[in-house]
Formats: sequence, C-alpha cells, structure tokens
Amino acid sequence: MIYADRKTRVIVQGATGNQGSFHIGRMNQYARSVGGQGVVAGVTPGKGGQESAGVPVYDSVLEAVHAHDVTASVMFVPGGAAADSIMEAADAGLDLVVAITEHIPVHDVMKACAYAKIRGCTVIGPNCPGLLSPGEISMGIMPSHLYSPGSVGVVSRSGTLTYEVVHELTRAGIGQSSVVGIGGDPVIGQTFADVLDQFSQDPATKAVVLLGELGGNLEEEGARMAELPVVVFIAGTSAPPEKRMGHAGAIVSGGEGDANSKIKRLKALGVPVASRLSEIPELIRKEL
Repeated sequence: MIYADRKTRVIVQGATGNQGSFHIGRMNQYARSVGGQGVVAGVTPGKGGQESAGVPVYDSVLEAVHAHDVTASVMFVPGGAAADSIMEAADAGLDLVVAITEHIPVHDVMKACAYAKIRGCTVIGPNCPGLLSPGEISMGIMPSHLYSPGSVGVVSRSGTLTYEVVHELTRAGIGQSSVVGIGGDPVIGQTFADVLDQFSQDPATKAVVLLGELGGNLEEEGARMAELPVVVFIAGTSAPPEKRMGHAGAIVSGGEGDANSKIKRLKALGVPVASRLSEIPELIRKEL
C-alpha cells in the first residue's frame, strides 16, 4: 500500500456537512472490516464539542491532532475555504491531505499545494475520489465493495473510470495494492509521476494501470519515469478539438494533449495502451 495503511489515524475536515458525515460512516465501516483505525475525529470551525457519525468534532485541526495523534485528513470543505483548510492541515503537521473538494479556484490550489509541500505535507487532489488500499484503508469516496487485495496499482484522473477498471480487474481475479485518484483539475497535488514513484517503492505493487484523458502531458511524463510495468488507457479519443470534456484539466489547447496524440507518444515509448477497458486485465496479466 502507499500513502496510508490501517494504522493511519484520519480526521475529516468539513465533518458536519452532509457529505462529510456520510463518508465518515462509510470510511469507518471499511476500517472496522479490516481492523483499521479509520476516521478518529472531525473538524468544523464553530462546531467543536459535537459529534458526526460517531466521532468527536473539533474547531481546529490542531485540536484534533493534539487529542488523537492523527497524521492524515480527508477534506470535504466548500471550495472557497479549501485552500485555507489544506494549509491549516499542513501547519498542524499532517503528512497527508486527500482533498475531495471540487471547484477550488486555480490560484488557491497553487498556493495551498506549494505551502503544503514546504511544510512536508502531501496533497492528493483536489477534485478527486481519494485513495483506497484494499484490506488496509479507505480515504475518500470510492465504492470499496468493488476492490480486492492484490499486486496491481491503479492511478487515475477520473473517478468513475477508476471504478469501472477496478471492477474489470476484480472480476478477472486481479487484485489491487492501492488505487489513487489524483483529480482532474489543471493544478493538482500529486501527479502521475509522483504516484508512480510511490508505487515503485512499494514491495506489494508489481505493475500499474494508468488511466488518463485528454489535456496536458501528465500521462506521458508519468509513463516515461515509471520503474514498474505500466498499462495505460486514455479516455477521450472521440472528443472534438478545443472542447473541454468533464474535467477542468481535460482540454486540448494549441494542438497538444489530444487523446490520439497521447496514445501515439505512449506507444512510441513502448508502453502497452488498451483501446477498450475490457482489454486492461489481459494486458496487465502479461506484465505480472
């Protein structure tokens, strides 16, 4: 597993909102099923002393850290407050923030991620489904029933695409070591290259599925630096040029970043590229 395991003690920022409360319950249900720590506290300014889904709520991250020795956060705060929340978590000494929040202004993300890096805090996201290591920990909104323990890592810009591929792998009897959604915004904390570097240091991971889409060049950058076998799928081969598709980062500009060009460059690097999701299990099996 990478980034976190069953011993990781987690807080949820934005714990008293509908999404925060709901997903605390889901994450802790998974934690109980694997004997993990899970979410031990929540943070919502002005709501300290309350409870959310059975965990105590504090007014600040620092209070929660002092009370529960937490090292990681999952964030469900509104977009306008997200940058400050990331920086607050970094200031409190957390090692990891998984930012589920979408619609965060780009300049806010740039500032918050840069500040977190200086403070030694890793940011996954924003606008992502989170992190799940089967049999260890769930941090985010991924549907855990689709996942099974194994040796294949998955890293993706798209949440729903991730779930489809994990389902294909599990159905084919191929388990996963860790699954990371890095988010689809133009500016994100962890890139494909960052996550692939983490996988390369994980003894449990033998190969990686990389799920990309049109826009930017993060997929090629990651595949070029990968130390493990990688199988790639790129969504958006039918997308019209200059059209943003779904994610804020999924836009082709100046003739760069379209899906077919990405596929051509990846194949030139010798990377297996699936043309359909159903091809991924067989391609990854050949790499194991």
